[in-house]
Amino acid sequence: MLQPSWLKDAVIYQIYPQSFQDSNGDGIGDLPGVIQRLDYLQSLGINTIWLNPCFDSPFGDAGYDVRDFYRIASRYGEESDFVDLVSAAHARGIRVILDLVAGHTSMDHAWFITEANDPHSEDANRYIWINRDFDPKHGPVQGDFVSNFFWYQPALNFGYAEPQESWQDPIDAPGPKKNRAELRKILAYWFELGCDGFRVDMAGSLVKPEGTPASIQATKAIWQEIRAWMDQAYPDRVLMSEWSCPSRAIDAGFHLDFMLHFNAPGYSSLFFNGNGTLPPPEGQTHCYFDAAGEGNYQVFQLSYEEQRAATRGRGLITLPVGCHDFQRLRCEPRGWEELRCAWVFFMTQAGPPTIYYGEEIGMRYVDGTVAKEGSTLDGIIAVNAGTIGMGERSGTRTPMQWDTSPNAGFSSASACELYLPLDPDPQRPTVADQEQDPDSLLHFVRSLIRLRQSRSALGTDASIRFVRLKPGQEYPMIYVREFEAQRCLIVLNPSQCVQVCELPLDLTGGNFLLNQGCERQGSLQSLRINPFGYAIIDIE
Repeated sequence: MLQPSWLKDAVIYQIYPQSFQDSNGDGIGDLPGVIQRLDYLQSLGINTIWLNPCFDSPFGDAGYDVRDFYRIASRYGEESDFVDLVSAAHARGIRVILDLVAGHTSMDHAWFITEANDPHSEDANRYIWINRDFDPKHGPVQGDFVSNFFWYQPALNFGYAEPQESWQDPIDAPGPKKNRAELRKILAYWFELGCDGFRVDMAGSLVKPEGTPASIQATKAIWQEIRAWMDQAYPDRVLMSEWSCPSRAIDAGFHLDFMLHFNAPGYSSLFFNGNGTLPPPEGQTHCYFDAAGEGNYQVFQLSYEEQRAATRGRGLITLPVGCHDFQRLRCEPRGWEELRCAWVFFMTQAGPPTIYYGEEIGMRYVDGTVAKEGSTLDGIIAVNAGTIGMGERSGTRTPMQWDTSPNAGFSSASACELYLPLDPDPQRPTVADQEQDPDSLLHFVRSLIRLRQSRSALGTDASIRFVRLKPGQEYPMIYVREFEAQRCLIVLNPSQCVQVCELPLDLTGGNFLLNQGCERQGSLQSLRINPFGYAIIDIE
């Protein structure tokens, strides 16, 4: 399979479009607004943007309930605005990735409406109908069809790997064939308009029932077919998956997969501190990046190494700095002094970095933000993740904070018209303020991106090896990145305690490329790391 060379050097920036920049004063971000901020993204070091769903939708689930795959939602602009965005981004060396919901639609989609009006038609096969004899006066309701995530998002029919009921189609039935062909048609339509790739939502949710060995293999086969076609017709385009199981996703033909809060474990154990949208893993008292210094990173390490080994040379893994689905990195009680150590971790991992908008200035998770467009998780059954339900995703989706003007420069609308209210903290960080402060988090992130791009040992092609210390010692986290003749040692102490460790390797001639509170003590192999300290050391 072909691997577009640009992806391994990508620095991806996730934009929640309705919260990024409003250009027309209606209180909702839009595509022309993204164009206005491309120079800022370029200055940050971003070379790839990923936009959450921009297609026409009734927005019951913030755009993940698609009404028309071939039309830009009017709140964001028109198709011509997307074309202009691609042109402006490409002129700055920035690629544009869209979000594709492959496994379901809105109930308002014309396909669903047509089938609901005549559910016994031979052509009523795009969806999975459990009951076709519903009351025609009221239309189909929950339980009449199979859905994904929210009940009002009817699942597209890609068939059942092992049909058990009369209403379950095999994967080679007319409906599944129709949807597979449509999937390719959707991709081609946007590729022809300049789209550089897609991040696929719930990528493993196609063939039913989800999670069985047979359905996983059948879903993989669909994506492998798509990938083979892309390699021939669009070899420079990419597919990124929300599967959170890189060994499956890469085998299925995706170029890149995210390690998130489900399937491949570990992310939650590093960063979820008991507050915000999603809970920490069951039984965990402290995450690793917590001031108490009582966490461990063994679950993450084992899972990460396993996934790396399973995908090496075939695809990439990214660990995102934040996401629209869970709390931001700055989530109480994690404060400012703890952020930089976490950023060093993210920017020295082995896959392309992914940055959620506003994380680079330390925007916080705003507890108590009003629910908006399906943001509430309580009671939802997540794919392969069990029951989830804590806080609001809206607290992570508040408007981007550009400056100290009204609405933080996000919109000229009145405050009551904004998509979501701003962070009410009068000390909220802004891009403008941090641009003026050479010691700001924004400048620190810029420097990390430049450092990563300047050192092959910190890039995607380099190996990663975790250095375990004496039994029972979990702090600091230490790992070696190596590529050809270059080696870098990364030391991280995300705790409020001084940490001292003896390294099982020689630091003679080591040169600090980045250092905050890390120093040699006595022998060259002994290090003392201050609270929240970190270092990147060039070693021979």
